[in-house]
Amino acid sequence: MKPPWERKGQAPRPATKSVRALANEIFARIAAASYPNGTRLPAERQLAEEFGLSRSTVRQALEFLEAYQIIVRRPGSGSFVTHQVTRAEASTGSAAGQEAVAMPEIAEITSPLELNVVRSIVEPEIIRLAVINMAARDIERLKRCLTELEAVTTSAEDFSHWDMEFHLLIAQGTHNPLLISLYELVDHVRRHAHWAKTKAKTLSPNRIRDYQAKHRAIYEAIEARNIETAVDHAKLHMTEVQHDLMRNA
Repeated sequence: MKPPWERKGQAPRPATKSVRALANEIFARIAAASYPNGTRLPAERQLAEEFGLSRSTVRQALEFLEAYQIIVRRPGSGSFVTHQVTRAEASTGSAAGQEAVAMPEIAEITSPLELNVVRSIVEPEIIRLAVINMAARDIERLKRCLTELEAVTTSAEDFSHWDMEFHLLIAQGTHNPLLISLYELVDHVRRHAHWAKTKAKTLSPNRIRDYQAKHRAIYEAIEARNIETAVDHAKLHMTEVQHDLMRNA
């Protein structure tokens, strides 16, 4: 599916090549439902690091997307997706369009326990490969994400955001495109709006502190390149998440 600024009869707004390229990439993720409607986009700093661009370029790209009503920017809160991919739009995009329709449906029919079963299968092996393949810059990015995660005290929403970013960064650290795409689907299900109530039930301030400690242990094992310790911590974390979900089912 073409972005609105590339559609026939649409007068494009002026933008540099880098700004347009980043806007295209973010729109592609929105169209593929990696960033579904209502999702908060990664922070400007994270996008700048991921794409190797200046924050000024990232800011201009976000302003560009907002001008086309793809996102809305809320001072102090971040940038949120407002564009909703319709079935009519999706049907024009062949395979990509089919994925955009299917992914939201998967999110709606997947239960928390079903999702955690999948995470329990794939995440330990993702971490195993990430320990081997993560570059120093990947580990530094993960460390900055952990700092944000550990700064959360009571907000289940904020903790969930940084928790998802943490695990997505680990998946990206595998540098395996297929595995990253697989985890982006897991991440998409986790970001779906109907999960908000489940998160609020399980993420009490005490539980947030417990989970922060688990994420710190995972990070330190990755930083030390200790594969088996990192995998063990991941398995333990998934087991505790499973228990929490069952208690609140």
